[in-house]
Amino acid sequence: MTTKNSKSVTYFIADLHLTPDRPDITACFLSFLANQAPNADKLYILGDLFESWIGDDDNSPFVINIATALKQLTEAGTPVYFIHGNRDFLLGKKYAKKSGMILLPEVTTIDLYGEKAVLMHGDTLCTRDVAYQAFRKKSRSWWWQTAVKSLPLFVRRKIAADYRKRSASATAMKSQEIMDVTPEEAIICLEKFNSQLLIHGHTHRPNRHAIVANKNNAERIVLGDWYEQGAWLKVSPNSIELLTQPFQVQS
Repeated sequence: MTTKNSKSVTYFIADLHLTPDRPDITACFLSFLANQAPNADKLYILGDLFESWIGDDDNSPFVINIATALKQLTEAGTPVYFIHGNRDFLLGKKYAKKSGMILLPEVTTIDLYGEKAVLMHGDTLCTRDVAYQAFRKKSRSWWWQTAVKSLPLFVRRKIAADYRKRSASATAMKSQEIMDVTPEEAIICLEKFNSQLLIHGHTHRPNRHAIVANKNNAERIVLGDWYEQGAWLKVSPNSIELLTQPFQVQS
């Protein structure tokens, strides 16, 4: 990476799965937005910010509170970029504008202090999960999304709750190998974009994987989830760190 001001830093987060049922996660995220994020050049959210997203017409106090906190960060000078995950792919331009987030394509390349990096949620890399990939293809179609968005808000809430239950049951029955990234897919992705660095979430297995792509050394960095602690990737011109933050004890 090229040399730049030592205070320069970019943060990456994913898989927070924010929900009113987990105030500990929400408190940690709001603390992150107030304390760490303002010092960053940019913040990238690589999907599954929310446990589920039923539509931009959801004006519940919870989602408004998150939008307000994000908007305060962007107005203070830290841009926030968002890539859809498998839980919040219906998040649209209306909520993005309300929260100050900039929506990005599902696969995006950026200049990360002189190095070309590929960003994505990561679910498309898990090709061995055939059932999920079939659902993903259907749920990203315009006709499916149009049909779902046309339903009353209370119906969509019920559908989202039912889906979470079914998803948890299905996940419990799948092997770890099926739900993890297909290694060859990561290489294909890097070679497609002529990059040596891939950053993603989705698998909830934070790690730094040394791989080979484009006939050279490369790296795949997996972001951590926020189920048991806060987790983010901190990148500066001279370092890359996967960091965690314990939840505050709720009084």
